[in-house]
Amino acid sequence: MKHITFYFDFISPYAYLAFEHLPEALKGLSYSVSYRPVLFAAMLKHHGQLGPAEIAPKRDWTYRQALWHAHSKGIAMKMPASHPFNPLPLLRLASSCGTPADPAAINRYVCEAIFRHVWQGGAEAADEQRLAALTAQLAPQQHLSADEAKAQLKKNTDDAIALNLFGVPAMEVDGKVFWGFDALPMLREYLLGNAWFDSEAWHGVSNISVGISRKT
Repeated sequence: MKHITFYFDFISPYAYLAFEHLPEALKGLSYSVSYRPVLFAAMLKHHGQLGPAEIAPKRDWTYRQALWHAHSKGIAMKMPASHPFNPLPLLRLASSCGTPADPAAINRYVCEAIFRHVWQGGAEAADEQRLAALTAQLAPQQHLSADEAKAQLKKNTDDAIALNLFGVPAMEVDGKVFWGFDALPMLREYLLGNAWFDSEAWHGVSNISVGISRKT
């Protein structure tokens, strides 16, 4: 049975879509999943990138496309009242729910509760009263202190960057990384044993030379 590590940040609409669609996308396959929260902004900073919502025309398209994917897949989704927002309180809440056996990972119930807090209903994701209610709801799941959760989130993010992850959602299995909601069909084919993933098409792309580099 293959094991998938699912890296995500609640700020990403595509991470929400991938989380919701994962069971359907991999239906009939034998696998296990670890869900690891990371800070997307730290990954962007490391790679010198702007987020999709930080480029005005791309921001509009990102929201339209995400809502279309939700519509086409039958996933309940409504944009939060403000986006982007500060995801740190939600990420640290999630990290406080790391399991005793694996502090880096949280269970699907916790992921679902926080993702739906953000992406269903259209309310402010960072509203303090809503956050307090969510924290109370997840209290039985919390095993780490605030300081431990903060440190664990940083470790998760540092580990993701060390794996050369550059965005969320990212699904890692057998050292292979599948990035984005639209990579779920690729992930399924890999789990099915498609020989393409051992071919030059997968392994050879890093050998392509850079023809020109745009300097900033």
